[in-house]
Amino acid sequence: MKSEQPTLGTVLRDLRARHGWTLKEMSAKSGIPVSTLSKVEHDRLTLTYDKLQQLSRRLNMRMSDLFAEDEGVAEPQVTARRSIGRLDRAFRVNTPNYDYHFLCTELRRKLMIPIVTRIRARTLEEFGALVRHPGEEIIYVLQGRIVVHTDFYDAVVLEKGEAIYIDSTMGHAYLAGDGCDEAVVLGVCSSVDTELMDSLVNIHGEAVL
Repeated sequence: MKSEQPTLGTVLRDLRARHGWTLKEMSAKSGIPVSTLSKVEHDRLTLTYDKLQQLSRRLNMRMSDLFAEDEGVAEPQVTARRSIGRLDRAFRVNTPNYDYHFLCTELRRKLMIPIVTRIRARTLEEFGALVRHPGEEIIYVLQGRIVVHTDFYDAVVLEKGEAIYIDSTMGHAYLAGDGCDEAVVLGVCSSVDTELMDSLVNIHGEAVL
């Protein structure tokens, strides 16, 4: 088992090597400039959500394939898997409402997805439609204050050190509370659906550039 989590740059380099593409050929196929691809491969730049969508669509890949190791890596039948999650090595996805930091992304087919999220939206009008996805989740407030809106319950305010556990198929939204320009939470999403990562990444629309 590898001791270090693969970066997006590592994934792209391995992808090019498997197909025998040059940077120029990959640029032509993906529509992303050579200079940008080179910086990503050398871990000097990451891609925004819309560019990740473009890359996966044009290269006919699932979005989750950009988060994980090669399919050829054998996974033991009885796992003693572990992964050290570090914020500076997290896979980042930026959206108008949230900045997501997906942790421990080198582990494939996880039933739990740990995410540190920075929440910026302050109102439901700013947030838009409530989100829904398979499974259940728990959200723990690390910094600031949040307001949790759901389909079937009144809004609830959570302070630092408080948590909420919900059915994720129920419409929900997390907003920064009064007096907070933004809040930071740790979320763990769980589902028997092994494509949960794809569901989470594809919930939101355009990313912040």
